[in-house]
Amino acid sequence: MAFPSRDKFEWRLRTRSLQLGTRTLVMGVLNITPDSFSDGGRFLYPETAAADALRMFEQGADIVDIGGESTRPGKRAEVTAAEEHRRVLPVIETILKTKPDALLSIDTYKAATAKAAVEAGAEIVNDVSALAWDEAMAATCAELKCGVVLMHTRGRPAEWHSLPPLKKEEIVPLVKKSLAASLRRALDAGVENDRICIDPGYGFGKSLDENYPLLAGQDELRELGRPVLVGVSRKSFLGQTLAPLYRGARAPVTERGNATLAATTAAILAGAHIVRVHEVRPAVEAALIADAVLAGK
Repeated sequence: MAFPSRDKFEWRLRTRSLQLGTRTLVMGVLNITPDSFSDGGRFLYPETAAADALRMFEQGADIVDIGGESTRPGKRAEVTAAEEHRRVLPVIETILKTKPDALLSIDTYKAATAKAAVEAGAEIVNDVSALAWDEAMAATCAELKCGVVLMHTRGRPAEWHSLPPLKKEEIVPLVKKSLAASLRRALDAGVENDRICIDPGYGFGKSLDENYPLLAGQDELRELGRPVLVGVSRKSFLGQTLAPLYRGARAPVTERGNATLAATTAAILAGAHIVRVHEVRPAVEAALIADAVLAGK
């Protein structure tokens, strides 16, 4: 089987650029929330969160993505921008005080939080709504001249359980069409093309087994002409696939590490330029092997 070659890009961020396509970059996840599905409540103190981010960099992370609001279904009430700022800004400041060259991303769909985080030193805005949930976000990102990640999301988290199922052949075209529209929205607002990265949004409005056709057809996203970021780490569809090993119950989040590595490797071989993960060191090792496979064609 021949794996598709990755296209190479220069991804322009706020103050620097990243060369993408020669090796896979690893983005570590840092959730400053009490209710994230994977690690909610672990890093509510700035010093603790910053220390974990620094450990991720030591383990080989290229980027650390900081989020102040969970997007899991059934979460608590929406977090205000003021509360989001209270959670994330001290962490950004503490990390950069110790490691001034740390490359940080802010995981938010709120324009006010994006602006505050970038002004505090973040280089990238990672928006799960692809600029759709806050009408000011596209113009804000254009003004900030930062890196932007546009992620495909089908509906809002509260709607995911009631969305009609998708046929296998519908999934990739739907994601590709939606991301193309998001790209147009960003470009029309003044976001420069070489500042944009796309994310197919595994688990975001795709129910369990719907994620596998997306992973199998992920290489088709190269037609959009932008680098691809992928986050499959600890996702529910992995836990569901492991259910036969857990007496029919979905595997616990803490037991999805090996499945995460398998899916992450598959995503790299299907064209991902950046992988977003909770456990950095194993992902760095998996990326080295997958990159060697791609280089060996």
